[in-house]
Amino acid sequence: MENLEKLSKLIRYYILLSTTSAGSGHLTSSLSAVEIMTVLFFKYFRYDIENPENPANDHLIFSKGHASPLFYALWAAAGKIDEEDIKSYRDFDSKLEGHPSMRFAYTEAPTGSLGQGLSVGLGIALNGKYLDKNNCRTFVLLGDGEMAEGQVWEALQLASFYKLNNLVAILDVNRLGQSGETMLSWDVASYELRVKSFGWRTYLVSDGHNLDEVNKAYETALKWSEEGDAPIMIIAKTIKGKGISFLENKENWHGKALDAEQFEKAVVELGNFEKDVVGEVKKPSGTNSKHSTSETIHHTLHTEHQLGEKVATRKAYGTGLVRLGKIYPDVVALDADVKNSTFAETFAKEFPERYFEMFIAEQNMVSAALGLSSKGKVPFVSTFGAFMTRAFDQIRMVHLSAEHLIFSGSHTGVSIGQDGPSQMGLEDIAMFRTLLNTTVFYPCDAVSTERLVEEAYRVKGIVYIRTSRPEVPVIYNADDKFKIGGSKVLKNSESDQVTLVAAGVTVFEALKAYEELEKAGMYVRVIDAYSIKPIDSETIVKAAEETGIIITIEDHSLVGGLGDAVLEVLSTRKDVCIYKMGVTKIPRSGKPEELLDYVDIYAEDIVQKIKKILQ
Repeated sequence: MENLEKLSKLIRYYILLSTTSAGSGHLTSSLSAVEIMTVLFFKYFRYDIENPENPANDHLIFSKGHASPLFYALWAAAGKIDEEDIKSYRDFDSKLEGHPSMRFAYTEAPTGSLGQGLSVGLGIALNGKYLDKNNCRTFVLLGDGEMAEGQVWEALQLASFYKLNNLVAILDVNRLGQSGETMLSWDVASYELRVKSFGWRTYLVSDGHNLDEVNKAYETALKWSEEGDAPIMIIAKTIKGKGISFLENKENWHGKALDAEQFEKAVVELGNFEKDVVGEVKKPSGTNSKHSTSETIHHTLHTEHQLGEKVATRKAYGTGLVRLGKIYPDVVALDADVKNSTFAETFAKEFPERYFEMFIAEQNMVSAALGLSSKGKVPFVSTFGAFMTRAFDQIRMVHLSAEHLIFSGSHTGVSIGQDGPSQMGLEDIAMFRTLLNTTVFYPCDAVSTERLVEEAYRVKGIVYIRTSRPEVPVIYNADDKFKIGGSKVLKNSESDQVTLVAAGVTVFEALKAYEELEKAGMYVRVIDAYSIKPIDSETIVKAAEETGIIITIEDHSLVGGLGDAVLEVLSTRKDVCIYKMGVTKIPRSGKPEELLDYVDIYAEDIVQKIKKILQ
């Protein structure tokens, strides 16, 4: 206890030093959690600090990522960061960023968008209990302000459902949010009642700055972890700004740093502290086998689809995923209670041990997938394309992690028919295109879908595969190749006057238009732009030069989708006329063909558009 008290003082000093040096940072939010994290880090946390990749290491997620000064101070007290590093906090060249990022070697997932860390921890705990089957524990520090986020409660209920006794959350109840008091203030009993109702075991700490009381909490929690089958939350009452009298429990200090005079005053208040004290982080006892990952070897998977056979691309996603899973044991699948529509159920039946039902909680699903990915798995995450949008912030944080995740959005566009506009994903391509290091595929038939599922496994970063509900004919041979950034020229001749660039269901509308126009002696080129990001610039430029007119057709909003991807390629070409056809009005329920006609992307609409242009 005496050593932990010394370390607590040193950690407070590092928090003060880093934020004052930076002139910004969340000082008071870090000070409130010093004792609850110091006891954990230097007494109960098991981690090989010389080997962050050791599969036997415990896991630590700062869901309240703005408390990064505390996060870095812990590693400084452990001897892995020196004082000069601490002074570089938030500098452009520093790895100690304002919120934990993957540039710092000991960060397991980027945090800072509040409410997501518990879900990431849940994913890591799922991996440990059900996939790697190790004895690692996952600890997540939460702030009381983020308990207003619905995603936290999504994670709470699912952790209980999966009996994640290897998951321990620590709730820092310091009463104050950014702009005022939290909803429950210091009513820790109400927090406990609510968390317990979700199936968690809870331990209340009346004074989160009393080392003995905090120590007892961890001692009990880890005993429960070994004996029970429920996740555990330690709920600690703390004081924001603890340790510095003029900061304690004061509003309007969130995200503010001290000036030089205030810093000196605060350091005096700390009293004597030892800069040379170094805390020991205990190494994990025993060893765990390295998490199961696969070496990425190019396998050509056999597909059984025949030309002309009618298959929905959403169904082909499921069969392609199964074929992938038979070769690569690190492939896992998650779905949000629509697996019988996305056809993730095909994988679930074949590999139940590698499938996780996440129920109707898409935000939690995405962040949990990030946790799985951080432990070497390759998650395939599926739901309706329309519902991907509600998890955009979570997808954005995945993109900051540089982890490898594949998203499959089914039932996209007006072609889903009678379900109506609330179910029609019309914004999903635009959403994924905005993120750096993302790949977007929109296959039109079963063969291309299965091949692109394979490609999605091989490319790093985020991949989005857009699938559709209607059954459509297979137009590609089983041995056709599909590459990232490629396309297929389906119809072309030296007499082509116009190029039609389509993807997904509109490929078939373009082909129908081609047949009708050919009868009238008018020739058009048809390109299947199955890779929307990156787009096949070379083929598009060549078509533009040879035909002079480009028309894009997409079952998606006219903004941000295929049409804009093509426009970006041709933005400097003054010798090309470019027309975009897409969804420009709110759809309604109806048959797929009625809706395609209603939004003016039906074959006959394409024909009339071309005739009007060429007249």
